[in-house]
Amino acid sequence: MVDLQAFWTEPLTEGLSNLHLFWLVLTSALTSFITAAMGIGGGVLLLAVMATLLPPLALIPVHGLVQFGSNANRALMTRRHIHWPMVLRFSLGAVLGALIASQVLVQLPVDWIQRAVAFFILYMVWGPKPKKLTVSGAKTVFAGGLTTLISMFVGATGPLVAAFVHRLDQDKLSTTATFSACMSFQHVTKAAVFGALGFHFSAWFVPIVLMIAAGAFGTWLGLKLLNRIPGHLFRRGFALIVTLLALRLLWQSFMA
Repeated sequence: MVDLQAFWTEPLTEGLSNLHLFWLVLTSALTSFITAAMGIGGGVLLLAVMATLLPPLALIPVHGLVQFGSNANRALMTRRHIHWPMVLRFSLGAVLGALIASQVLVQLPVDWIQRAVAFFILYMVWGPKPKKLTVSGAKTVFAGGLTTLISMFVGATGPLVAAFVHRLDQDKLSTTATFSACMSFQHVTKAAVFGALGFHFSAWFVPIVLMIAAGAFGTWLGLKLLNRIPGHLFRRGFALIVTLLALRLLWQSFMA
């Protein structure tokens, strides 16, 4: 007979309580639902929540691999609508950005990581929104490199990538499919860099798999309820929650 009390009290992942694991899985489903139903915002919210529950040095690599699963799932479902020339150029830039990051990404102090993530989240919520730009050729390669480099330090660069890969001559489905494919490649190159630098993803296997699975369910549910959530209510609630989480992260960094 399974000892349910022992199962709940004995951590499935070292350094992470099962209660925190439960909240991470639930948040992954919720944020994937938000992204599918509202178009954007889930990655930033997931980063803000994970920053309060995960060790700082595990935050960016684990978040990146979970987001890879979420974006790869959407890209797979919409693969016939992907604009592959743009994805290939963006991916080339992502590889170059990852190579540069592998040379400059050192063991940063924990409080620096926390503050960088917190300030980036606050900027994404309250700063001027990135303008939608139509880019091609070398500019797309540059966009892939720049956003991948930034992503190594702050995690959720989805809004920046969306601004770069937006194409005025593509419909909504093609834009979403291309964006998901670009983000998938960015996150997998980021994971490769952290793995090469010694991060052990195997230690976080259980949270990553459960969060990806929960994210797939959240995406499916969000697509079912697409455009049924009032946009103004979502924006107000989202801004309040993410701001409070970012401020809490800042407080933790200064207290440490």
